[in-house]
Amino acid sequence: MSELTNYDKFIQQALKYGFSLFGTAKTGAVISYEDNDDGDLKMGYPKTGVRFINNGDGTITDMASGLTWAQDAEGAGCFSGDTKTWAEALLWAEGLTFAGQSDWRIPNINELYSICIKDNAIGAPFIDRDFFTNSKSEFYWSSTAYPLFSSGGLGTNFESGLITTSARTNAKHIRAVRGGV
Repeated sequence: MSELTNYDKFIQQALKYGFSLFGTAKTGAVISYEDNDDGDLKMGYPKTGVRFINNGDGTITDMASGLTWAQDAEGAGCFSGDTKTWAEALLWAEGLTFAGQSDWRIPNINELYSICIKDNAIGAPFIDRDFFTNSKSEFYWSSTAYPLFSSGGLGTNFESGLITTSARTNAKHIRAVRGGV
């Protein structure tokens, strides 16, 4: 478990009661290619404190968004590392009881992409592996349909660090989330 500062405890309480304190999360870029690019400015949350908190129950709380994520990509909150079609994933998450909670869902594309680390220096999978254990360098479903392809769905490919699309009939990985507005 991470040691929480008073600042982190304040943020946890604020998020618990629905306050949005931060804007967009940092991308995690550390290499700068031009003055004032993201690798140079490193703008976004967190400015202080920690971003992720290990709750000790198989979940991780993102202090930037207030979302709680399933931690282990091979655990119950990620369908034990197996795959499902888009519709199956949505239905599965709706009925999931995990870590004492029953309000789990599949994240929308912005939520899912927010935990992607977009930095080639770390290599695939492009996610914080200290917190999101056993993550696969593969496509994970979001709950967002692809508007330009009526039978497609959006997801994050943690092998490339990109948002991509797939036919909703394809079986892909899933990671449950809870919280949000």
